[in-house]
Amino acid sequence: MRSYIIIFSALVFVIVLNACYTKKSNSKENNSIHKQSSYLDQKPPDLKPKAFAPELVTTGGWEYYGGFTPDLNEFYFLREVGETEEDKKIEFVVIQNKNNQWQKSIISPRVGIPFISPDGKKMHLGRRYKERTATGDWSEIKKLGAPFDSLPIMRLTASSKGTYFFDEFKLNLTGDIRYSRFVDGKHEEPKLLNKMINTGKSFHPFIAQDESYLIFDSKREDGYGDSDIYISFRTKNGDWDTPINLGDKINTKASEQCASVSPDGKYLFFNRNMGSDNYENVDIFWVNTQVIEELRPKE
Repeated sequence: MRSYIIIFSALVFVIVLNACYTKKSNSKENNSIHKQSSYLDQKPPDLKPKAFAPELVTTGGWEYYGGFTPDLNEFYFLREVGETEEDKKIEFVVIQNKNNQWQKSIISPRVGIPFISPDGKKMHLGRRYKERTATGDWSEIKKLGAPFDSLPIMRLTASSKGTYFFDEFKLNLTGDIRYSRFVDGKHEEPKLLNKMINTGKSFHPFIAQDESYLIFDSKREDGYGDSDIYISFRTKNGDWDTPINLGDKINTKASEQCASVSPDGKYLFFNRNMGSDNYENVDIFWVNTQVIEELRPKE
């Protein structure tokens, strides 16, 4: 385990980029939970973040990213398993509503940070993706192709317009966020966002479905310690405004990263380091998105 979570993520990321194929896992977990409501039958949070689905998702170990499909019937996340350093590996996990039960299963080893497109038809995995098939399953992994195939993308998200927002991770542990609009049936050449967002260490972007705001994490002088989560709202003229730290309700002296908003817009999900500087215990938290609305500029 690395001493800094971006280094840890980057190590796995580099391994994924150099892999020629992904070895599938057929293992299943006998873990079914009766479905009584959405969000894995969890009590919704208020303005104070709390761990998401304790024991089922969030444990004393390493869980990373958390995202639902638009119908809220599937929840995807990454987790680390293994008792010793030699045995540790990262798994790609899904919890699905099947026959009115929440069922957990292992999809494969890690293949990237997943993001489900707003229409539910694509699962983005950095510069690769899967497509939803006619049977409701996911296709084999495909490559995005040019102009994305040569970029070291760690996380890619997309708006309802099809605009991509993604980070470009560099080996010197710096990174910037770029975007690519979908115009006339294809994506434009990626462009850098402004310098207020790109300070040299901006990662894990999440773009709102309507592109009204962008969430990302960064380590800055106005932060609370380690990596914090920031939000930038789009102005009336289409520019991105000065990023706002989400404040001490969300950010702590520890590292907060990889935020996203649920498809229905109700909850913000993010990661927080709950362990030591070795990041052996990283949890998924959620909070009411009213924390975003309180920061949104008034008309």
